[in-house]
Amino acid sequence: MKSTLQVVCHKGANKQAPENTFAAARLCLEWGVDYVEIDVHTSADGVFYIFHGPYLQRTTNGSGWIGALTAAEIDRLDAGSWFSPAFAGERVPRLEEYLRWIKGRAKLFLDVKNADPEALAQLVAQCGFADESFFWSSDPDWMRRLHETAPHLALKVNVRDAAGAALAKQELGARLVEVGPEQLSAELLAACHALGLQVMVLYSGNDPVVFERILASGADLINTDYGDEFLAAASRFGALTS
Repeated sequence: MKSTLQVVCHKGANKQAPENTFAAARLCLEWGVDYVEIDVHTSADGVFYIFHGPYLQRTTNGSGWIGALTAAEIDRLDAGSWFSPAFAGERVPRLEEYLRWIKGRAKLFLDVKNADPEALAQLVAQCGFADESFFWSSDPDWMRRLHETAPHLALKVNVRDAAGAALAKQELGARLVEVGPEQLSAELLAACHALGLQVMVLYSGNDPVVFERILASGADLINTDYGDEFLAAASRFGALTS
């Protein structure tokens, strides 16, 4: 039986282009992935940006906290040269522009670092992504606020076992849970699917043996730094199981 697992590219094609940029997303689109994962921050004057951060110096020619800069200042930053001279001039994307650009070509996983939940929910709706995205934040209070503000939006929660999955469903109305390969089991998958939860596996490596185990597991999604290599493995796996 062929796998129908969906591919989520973590920070875009971040091994081959500067993370969280249009360049990183373009490669994902060329590969034909299902989702691009992006990180969301807010400028000092309230504009949403796609940036991991929170500090600028790792991936731009700026410095300091991104939230201290205005949109005009962020727009002038070079977010590509740190990765390779070939990407010089690549900028930090504004979220609204990015949403309108990628609409119809891929869905999105938004890892929210710093953003007002109500304003973000409104922008996502305006750009037609309410049914083509899911959300996570490391801040539990932010997750609760988004669920209260926009319960129609899908939340992803990190769990380790079936009890954690049930709690995520009960408290946050979660629609997806994320686990590592070490937690992946038939029992956990069955428990999550019985609750109506999709299961996403976070795997940062590129071991073909692990790829094949994930493909064979019955998981619903993989969150990967190696979208192209995983898709190649999925193609081989499909050929073997068809």
